[in-house]
Amino acid sequence: MDSEYGDLSVEQKPIKDHSHSHHHHDHGHGHGNGHVEVEYLNLPGNNFYEDLDAELNGPLYAGIQTFAHLGHVSCFDPTNFASEQFDIALVGAPFDTAVTFRSGARFGPAGIRKGSRRMSPGQVSPYREGFMLYDDWAKFVDCGDVAMHPLDNRYALNQLYRGMRAIHNHTTSTLNATHIPRAILMGGDHTTTLSALQAIYEKIGPVSVIHFDSHIDTWDPMVLGGNVSSYMQVNHGTFLHYAAERGYLNHGHNLHVGSRAPYVRKHGDIEHDKHCGFAIVNAREIDEVGIAGVVQKIKDRVGNTNVYISVDIDVLDPVYAPGTGTAEPGGYTTREFMQILDGLEGINIVGADVVEVAPAYDGPGDVTLLAAAQVIDSLASLMVMNGPLSTRQSTK
Repeated sequence: MDSEYGDLSVEQKPIKDHSHSHHHHDHGHGHGNGHVEVEYLNLPGNNFYEDLDAELNGPLYAGIQTFAHLGHVSCFDPTNFASEQFDIALVGAPFDTAVTFRSGARFGPAGIRKGSRRMSPGQVSPYREGFMLYDDWAKFVDCGDVAMHPLDNRYALNQLYRGMRAIHNHTTSTLNATHIPRAILMGGDHTTTLSALQAIYEKIGPVSVIHFDSHIDTWDPMVLGGNVSSYMQVNHGTFLHYAAERGYLNHGHNLHVGSRAPYVRKHGDIEHDKHCGFAIVNAREIDEVGIAGVVQKIKDRVGNTNVYISVDIDVLDPVYAPGTGTAEPGGYTTREFMQILDGLEGINIVGADVVEVAPAYDGPGDVTLLAAAQVIDSLASLMVMNGPLSTRQSTK
C-alpha cells in the first residue's frame, strides 16, 4: 500500500524527498552544492524472497544456531560417510551425570553455540594477518549433538564413542596421509573426553594429552567413586586414569596445565598421576616463567607426538568463567589463555575438546560461553595452521 515511504510492495523507492517539505530549513544546511538529500530504502526489486532467509542474509544473532554459523551435516549416518566430506567437525556431548559437584554441563554444547554467534565465515583474524579461519583449506561442519542417554552413564559414553568413531569414518575434503577428519568436542562433563580419546586412538594410535584444567583428573577410581560401586568408577575425575590404563596415551608426554585444585591424599594423588604418565604446570607458574615459559614447557613435553588438547573451562579464573561445575580461584585470564594456545602453533594437534561449560552458573553477558567459543576458535586455528591431519610422530 502507498504511504509516505512509497509503495513498499513493489520495488526500490525513495523513503522521503525533503525537497517537497520543510523548505524553511534549507538555508544554511545541506552540502552547499544545491543538491537535496534524499532518504532511500533499497528493496530487492521484484523478487520478494531472496533477502528473507536469516541463514543467508540475517544478522549474526539470527538464524538456527550452529557453531559460528557453520553448515550442519548428518555425521552419524553411515550412508553419508563417503558423500559428506569435511576436515574439521564440531560435535556436542550433552552429558553431565558423572560429576562430583555442580551439574548442568549437559547444556554446554547449546551454550557454546550461543557464545559463537558473532563468529562466522568471512571474518579475518586480528592477530594473523589475512588469516580467515573458516575460509582456508579446511571444510568445517557442525555435526550437532550425539544422543547421550541421561540415565545410564555406560550406555551414554558408548553412544559418544560410536558417534566420534562415525565422525572419523568420514572422508576428508582434501587429500592427506590419513583421510581422517579432526573433531572438536563440545561438552558436557569431562568424562566425555574418554570416549573421544578411545575413538581417535583406534584410528591413529596413542596420543599425548595437553590437559588444561584446575584439577588433575587422574584420580585412582578406588579413591574417587569406585570405593562405593563399580558403576561410579568412571567419572570426570578419573577418566585420565582409564585413558592411561587402556593405552590411549603416550606415556611420559602428557601434561596438566593450570592445575591448582586441592588433592585428596597427601602423596598418593601425585604419585598416581606420575604413574599415569603426566607432569604438572600449576597455575601460578605463569607468574614465574611467563606465557612464553608455559608454552615452552608444553612443547618440550609433547615433542613431535600426536597431540590431543583437552580444555576444562575451569582452567580460567572464575572471574572469567563462572559458568562451570567445579570452579577454583586463581586461574588464567582469558587473554593469557588465548596467548598460550596461540603459542602452540606447530604442534601436531589431532583432536580437541572444550568441556565442563555449565551455562546456568554463567554471569551476566554470557562471559563463560563467549570464552568457551573463543577457545574453540583458537583450537580450530591451530588445526588449520598445521595443515591436513598427519599421524607421523616420534615419542623418543
